[in-house]
Amino acid sequence: DGSHVAVVVADVSDKGVPAALFMMRAKAIIKQLLMEGLAPAEAMARANDDLCHDNEQGMFVTAWIGVLDTQDGTLSYACGGHNPPLVRAHDGAVTWLRDRSGLMLGSFEGVGYRAFSRTLELGDMLVLYTDGVTEAMDESGACMGEPALEQIVAQAADSPDDLMASVLAGVHAY
Repeated sequence: DGSHVAVVVADVSDKGVPAALFMMRAKAIIKQLLMEGLAPAEAMARANDDLCHDNEQGMFVTAWIGVLDTQDGTLSYACGGHNPPLVRAHDGAVTWLRDRSGLMLGSFEGVGYRAFSRTLELGDMLVLYTDGVTEAMDESGACMGEPALEQIVAQAADSPDDLMASVLAGVHAY
């Protein structure tokens, strides 16, 4: 709406057409629930229950849902088994949002999800990603990992475009 912005980052298990269809189903369900005004934790719980129905292949989705109140900077969020986001503060400090509110979506019906919130200041950047970033491998098979991502985010320039370019370049360089 006019004073709230919702964001979702998610990753589906498996590959191929069935996985893509399951992700599209998850996206549509989550979007509808957020458009109805549900808080992230409630939207996640309802989406989880919906995704459990007719899930004979046992697929699941990890997800992080956030809703930012643009009037006061309050970020309300919930996490369903997804990688923790980072916040790059306007002063350059980097912190992880390691709050785990629940399990991945689509595996177990009736799971509850905890709600979290924090205030973002003008100029803070929320960094969302999937495991393809931290699990990028070098020639020897070693993963890039969270410490490297944190270092890239801390050293990136102060614009969102520059930060994204730095993360992508860091993954490619690794």
